[in-house]
Amino acid sequence: QVQLVESGGGLVQAGGSLRLSCTASEPTFSSSAMGWFRQGPGKEREFVAAISRTGLAKNYADSVKGRFTISRDNAKNMMYLQMISLKSEDTAVYYCAADRNPSAIATQDFGSWGQGTQVTVSS
Repeated sequence: QVQLVESGGGLVQAGGSLRLSCTASEPTFSSSAMGWFRQGPGKEREFVAAISRTGLAKNYADSVKGRFTISRDNAKNMMYLQMISLKSEDTAVYYCAADRNPSAIATQDFGSWGQGTQVTVSS
């Protein structure tokens, strides 16, 4: 399985922005659908966004549409989540995920996971 490491989390005020990064160790990163999930305090893990192998297809949770942008750079084995207009309800541990099955961006069923990075939005 591909090894994933998230970075870029931190403390930000409401209305601010952050960019999360996910580094993949697997050279075949470009063959994997990728996604971001989050788990807020006392909540179940939820889908945030996903991107196809080529980056041409993207899928977002309704709660982040228009505020979050997912992207990837296959040459660098990197995926990103640009977050703007952050709200207190965005506070969560954010996880990077990958799967060789291209349908994962629709099914949200990913097999490889990172350890997560904390994002805290203060109001």
